[in-house]
Amino acid sequence: MPLVRKWCCEVSEVVLAYSGGLDTSVCIPLLKERYGFDKIVTVLVDVGQPRSDIERGNRRAKVLADEHYIIDAREEFVRDYIFPLIKANGSYEGYVLGTAIARPLIA
Repeated sequence: MPLVRKWCCEVSEVVLAYSGGLDTSVCIPLLKERYGFDKIVTVLVDVGQPRSDIERGNRRAKVLADEHYIIDAREEFVRDYIFPLIKANGSYEGYVLGTAIARPLIA
C-alpha cells in the first residue's frame, strides 16, 4: 500500500466507477477516511441494467458521493459490444458473456 498512500497524498479527488451495490458504496467512505481523498466523484454507466438498479445507485451516490453522474451507454453497448459478441458466439462454459462484456465499456 505505500504506493497508494504516496499517490493519495498528491491527489485530492478520485473518480469511482460506481454500480450502486454494496462493494462500490463501501469504497466511498473508505477512500475518504482511510486514503484521505477530499472529493469522490461517482460515475454510474447505464448499459441496460434494470431501472431499479440505476435508481438505487443514484439515491446512494447522492448521499455518499460529492458528485455523481450517470452515463447512458445503452446504444453504444449494444452496437459495439453485444452485436459483435452475438456474431462471435461469445460464451464461456456455455454461458453468454453478458456481464463481463460491459466491463471494458464502463472502464
